[in-house]
Amino acid sequence: MTSADLVLPPTDQQTPTAALLQSPDDQSLEMAIGDMHVLLEQHGYVVAVYPSGIAPAHERRLYSVRSVLESDRIALLKVDLPPLGVAVLVRQLRQLSICDFSPGVVASAARLLSHYVHAGALLHSVTKFDRVPVDLRTHAKSWVPGSQFAVVAGPESQLVRIGPKSDPPTGPEFPTDLMTAKGQSQSEWVKQTLGPAWKVQSIHEAPLPSDSPAWWGTGKLVEFAAYLPDISVLYQLVSSVRREICHWCRMELIGDLCGFCSSPLPAAENRMHSAGVLSHEALAPPQS
Repeated sequence: MTSADLVLPPTDQQTPTAALLQSPDDQSLEMAIGDMHVLLEQHGYVVAVYPSGIAPAHERRLYSVRSVLESDRIALLKVDLPPLGVAVLVRQLRQLSICDFSPGVVASAARLLSHYVHAGALLHSVTKFDRVPVDLRTHAKSWVPGSQFAVVAGPESQLVRIGPKSDPPTGPEFPTDLMTAKGQSQSEWVKQTLGPAWKVQSIHEAPLPSDSPAWWGTGKLVEFAAYLPDISVLYQLVSSVRREICHWCRMELIGDLCGFCSSPLPAAENRMHSAGVLSHEALAPPQS
């Protein structure tokens, strides 16, 4: 992981923590290479997850380290989720890492599981928010004192102005837990309204990631992410997907893209398995 505040506490005693891959401002290239070498020696493979909003220099550092080590055992996964959503996804991958999945399956599972993370935020202004299309009328309303907006960035974009007669954004159609992180907002709307509307099983709190104000365009927010918390459900979901062997690096994978070398499945294989799990219709959680 590229930031310590994206490492959520483990769900149980078996869930491992995550190693921190520091930025060039905090660590020399020589030290970064040494740390990665130690991780490879200890664990065999490294699945490095980082948010799409990471500093370009930090992203270049990750690729430089992998290049210098000339290792095909390092997966670099850029995730286009809000910061709290990234933290939730990383913890799910940590949960799966102790299961009987190969490193390739764990790495490629990130794309699958991201479809199940409903990540968003309560914002008091959208004037500087550009992650989801915002029309001029909504921008104008954000200047009205007391305005609040519920924004869902994924898996489908939604923006709703909160009011007495407005419905919350559409949520997951399967049981989830809700993680929340407060910024400079005292609103309880996420806990009191959104949680019950989404029928979440429980609500947890985490510190607001340091990158969240920049990602959402304001520090006056409450970030949230609904997710599958149960390792047995995650295991069943991932294990139900057909596994393939990457034709380039020979790593095992699920879906249509290798998590380690980013090589897509050949076109013939994609056509053969066109009804794969990464289609919207197939992305339904297993029934318990």
